[in-house]
Amino acid sequence: MNLLDENFPADQAALLREWRIPCRQIGHGVARLGTQDADIIPLLHQFRRVTLFTLDEDFHKRRLCHPAYCLAWLDVRADDAALTVRRFLRHPRFDSEAKRMGLVARLSDTGVHFWQRNQTVKQHAGWSRN
Repeated sequence: MNLLDENFPADQAALLREWRIPCRQIGHGVARLGTQDADIIPLLHQFRRVTLFTLDEDFHKRRLCHPAYCLAWLDVRADDAALTVRRFLRHPRFDSEAKRMGLVARLSDTGVHFWQRNQTVKQHAGWSRN
C-alpha cells in the first residue's frame, strides 16, 4: 500500500490517482486528521508492506528501518511531490513492495539516498531514464 502523509498536497494526491497510482492518505480514510508524528510508526505496523510518502524530514532516520514498511521523505518542492513518487515507484531498484521494505529513503532531484535494514552504509540510486 502507498500511504501519503497528511501533509501531502491534495492536488498532488489527485495527480497520483489520475495516473492510476493507488494510494491512501492519513486523515482521509486512514487514521484521523491531526495524527501526530509519534503515532505514525505504530500506525504503519497495522498494515502489511506499506510505503509512507512524506514531506517531513523527521522520518529520515536510519533507526526507523523496519522490514514491514518503507519510509520515503520527499526532499523536493511540494509541486513536484507526485512526479517524484511516480519516479520512485517506477525505478527498477524500488518498483515492487518487496524491494522497498526495510528502507528509509530521501527522494530528491538527484535520486534516492537510502538506508536499508541491516546495512550500515547509506546508498544512492540515480533516477532511471523512464
